[in-house]
Amino acid sequence: MSEVKRGRGRPRSAKPESSSSTVQALDRGIMLLQALAQHKAVSLSDLALQVGLPASSAHRLLMTLQQHDFVDFDENTQLWQVGIEAFRVGSAYLSRTNFLEAARQPLRDLMQATGETANLAVVDQAEVVFVAQVETAHPIRAFFSAGTRALMHSSGIGKALLAQMPKPKLEALLKTAGLPQYTAQTLITPKALYADLAATASRGWSFDQQERYEGMSCVGAAIRNAHGDVVGGISVSGPSVRFDPQQVAVIGLQVKAAADQVTHTLGGKA
Repeated sequence: MSEVKRGRGRPRSAKPESSSSTVQALDRGIMLLQALAQHKAVSLSDLALQVGLPASSAHRLLMTLQQHDFVDFDENTQLWQVGIEAFRVGSAYLSRTNFLEAARQPLRDLMQATGETANLAVVDQAEVVFVAQVETAHPIRAFFSAGTRALMHSSGIGKALLAQMPKPKLEALLKTAGLPQYTAQTLITPKALYADLAATASRGWSFDQQERYEGMSCVGAAIRNAHGDVVGGISVSGPSVRFDPQQVAVIGLQVKAAADQVTHTLGGKA
């Protein structure tokens, strides 16, 4: 009798484990899902090796997950993949995680920590649009009403976003929008802007030093979504006299931490 070839997606033995608590099985199932999410498709042997389980144990868990559509098995390639139900569960989290809601508390905390007005803006082609703000109690402060727009090259948040773009996309955007001048400090040449963006990318936060409005400065950082896309940013803004070099360095780290917190809540990675 000829030997039946065993597919890579099947275990050598599918004997049930004699001792496995419900909690342990759930923990192992989650481990498998997390490992599976790192691959487009993977064999049973490789997946079991990655999580440190016998192939038979991993297969039993995968079969259970497959019954609920959390994983799929391709009979042709003998490879396992993440299933549609895992996407639905993840989407449910993302749908309840509203961008504004995710930023609400970080904005408040940032205003309290820095003593300056905290802003939230989203991307709209070559501009940023301010969608939320938490004002400081200082009598002299920055203010942007909801819907206010600014070209990226003259905005703290805008420069934080530009610094994350691939150069071809950045160049195409600048050709479309140009580099209009608003103050004597506005960066109106590609050379000056690129140097500023390189520094921004290196430290993780931007500094708008009276580049949009005379006497006002801003420090910004980018926010990413679950797909890794740059979707907006957080900043603090106020009178330039309160943004001395030493203070700016401290504020920059605080702004970046707030932006990273929103990114994390949206399911992204900073």
